[in-house]
Amino acid sequence: MKKYILSALAIALTMTSCNNASPKMDEQPAAASASGEGIKIAYVEVDSLMTQYTFAKDYTVTLEKKSNNARNTLTQKGNALQAAVNNFQQKLNNNGFQSREQAEGVQAAIQRQQADLQQLQARLENELASETAKFNEALRDSLNNFLQAYNKDKKYDMILSKAGDNILYANKRFDITQDVINGLNKRYKPSAKKADDKKAEEKKADKK
Repeated sequence: MKKYILSALAIALTMTSCNNASPKMDEQPAAASASGEGIKIAYVEVDSLMTQYTFAKDYTVTLEKKSNNARNTLTQKGNALQAAVNNFQQKLNNNGFQSREQAEGVQAAIQRQQADLQQLQARLENELASETAKFNEALRDSLNNFLQAYNKDKKYDMILSKAGDNILYANKRFDITQDVINGLNKRYKPSAKKADDKKAEEKKADKK
């Protein structure tokens, strides 16, 4: 189920082209133009965004908790199923059933237990995938909305994402990652529940 969390980290920042005026951000990276073409471009480091943008960090923790809870539930039920199978096999080998019908009844119950476990696994995976998609959409909307406002002043022709080696080389002067992270974090207002949960986690960490 970890694959759904990993997919949440693979955000794509789309090209942005806006030319209206807006208030300036605190940190102002140097303007950069592609040589020869006069195209003004910039890029954002996706890995840094995911580890420093508070919204992304908070939601990643939520997804990891859901994934761990689902995995623990499936492990417990899987162990119970395996125990039932082992018990059935042992009784079968030792002629522990009073009749063939009794053995078949127990076997049918195990098969239903297995089917229920498979259905539960599919449901939990779908729920986690849905939550991950919700996170991706919220993150993308947050970023796009910020970049539209940010670019009214900056007037970049393109703002690219840099994740792994999808951009083979980029001059550091094109990097606006920290400026974007600072602006996003200023805008981010966690819900009251998330704020309370975060405080509770911090208190637990202090007691350890």
